[in-house]
Amino acid sequence: QVQLVESGGGLVQAGGSLRLSCAASGRTFSSNAMGWFRQAPGREREFVSGINWSGGITSYADLVKGRFTISRGNAKNILELQMNSLKPEDTAVYYCAGAISSRISTRAADFGTWGQGTQVTVSS
Repeated sequence: QVQLVESGGGLVQAGGSLRLSCAASGRTFSSNAMGWFRQAPGREREFVSGINWSGGITSYADLVKGRFTISRGNAKNILELQMNSLKPEDTAVYYCAGAISSRISTRAADFGTWGQGTQVTVSS
């Protein structure tokens, strides 16, 4: 069974940092792009950051650019998201996702495997 399991979420004050991790099991995603999405209450799921199969190309939503950093460790089948200078508007459930192809994408429809999500809450 293919699974993506996120960890690292929690409660943090504005200006603080969190590091999310996503561990894959059941198959390797070393040939696939991966990404992070988030969904706040009452809002649609939105793209946060993506990374291509090798880690050489990354993409960020404008709202997080300069504050978040995505990385991957293919040998360990792990995806990470370092989040700095967190703001209350970053509060959401964060999802790890594995893309269908090796190419980076910002569209949820291009991702076929999803984790269960981890809650990130930023207090003001």
